[in-house]
Amino acid sequence: MTINEQLEFLKKGTVDVIREDDLRAKLERFAKTGKPLRVKLGLDPTAPDIHVGHTVVIRKLKAFQDLGHTVIFLIGDFTGMIGDPSGKNVTRPPLSREEVNANAETYKRQMFKLLDPEKTELRFNGEWMDKFTASDFVKLCAKTTVKQILERDDFTKRLNEEKPISLHELLYPLVQGYDSVALNADIELGGTDQKFNLLMGRNLQREFDQEPQVVITTPLLEGLDGVNKMSKSLNNYIGIDESPNEMFGKVMSISDELMWRYYDLITDLTPAEIATLKSEIEAGKNPRDVKVNLAKLIIKDFHSAEAAQAAEDEFNRRFVKKEVPDEIAEVVIAAQTYRLADLVVASGLVETKGEAKRLIDQGGIKIDGEKATAASAEIDMANGKSVILQVGKLKFARLKAD
Repeated sequence: MTINEQLEFLKKGTVDVIREDDLRAKLERFAKTGKPLRVKLGLDPTAPDIHVGHTVVIRKLKAFQDLGHTVIFLIGDFTGMIGDPSGKNVTRPPLSREEVNANAETYKRQMFKLLDPEKTELRFNGEWMDKFTASDFVKLCAKTTVKQILERDDFTKRLNEEKPISLHELLYPLVQGYDSVALNADIELGGTDQKFNLLMGRNLQREFDQEPQVVITTPLLEGLDGVNKMSKSLNNYIGIDESPNEMFGKVMSISDELMWRYYDLITDLTPAEIATLKSEIEAGKNPRDVKVNLAKLIIKDFHSAEAAQAAEDEFNRRFVKKEVPDEIAEVVIAAQTYRLADLVVASGLVETKGEAKRLIDQGGIKIDGEKATAASAEIDMANGKSVILQVGKLKFARLKAD
């Protein structure tokens, strides 16, 4: 690629490039010297799994890797114990070292579904932060001012609302910024909610007489509802460890409008290729076919092309042809009469009676293919009786009374 082509490739799906002229200069220097740029992405292991929303920025890291640069996946084992205050209106509870280490192990496994492990520098910021003395912290704090730290939007908002800010939270941007000094990063990637922290790294590098890094931010991906940020707590996510069938069904549930957002941010298609797909729909192509293609591209990244095709075939059989899947988990339950909501919980497909009642009210529960609408309805599960319970579009269980 030419430098201009590289810039277009790297800027796809980004929000900020600070500064683009600096990025161009760094790419030109690489072209002349052959010395790869050091591109850093840091993630705190605050949860055990990664969803496709997280992969927006990971894909950008992969783009640099594909261009021959050194990518650094930094696991924030030290910062994870502080708790990132970004976007939070209350103090985030810190994690224990044991929780951080356990989550970090799953991050490593999941990250390498996209990145080449042989070409990825895996680091932990505990390597240097655990060696910091009290004197080192004082010297680091002297590199910035309280006013600069309090300029963060979330800190300002909490102050205005008279909500407490713990002192350790004010240290978080400094510690994350120092990571860029320790790694001598040329470029740092992050979501838009990380912009303040990334710029802190750029400022600290100047203080330590390093060339300041280029900051590149990526947008936060909307979840399946098309409104809120993708989040496990909101149950609007696609987990990268989910089965191909689950992933396929979830992608097919999104709106046609949201589909383009996913094409832009979580596929490797170029803007020109995406524009071609849009023109095909304008010319009469069914949007469903384009969404099927999206689902298969996503599944291919985390499973395989064969798994993607099998997921499409299964989806068509179950929902287009209205058939029940061949393989359904069997759940043995006690022989007795159940209220419908209790039966749904007993299946293990939902966790609480409240959730079961909500799904029943919304028409999301079927028994032997028939929609069930009354949570208090009594279901006689005599010894030996078997029924097929369907929750939503994707979950099935064969309940057998014993």
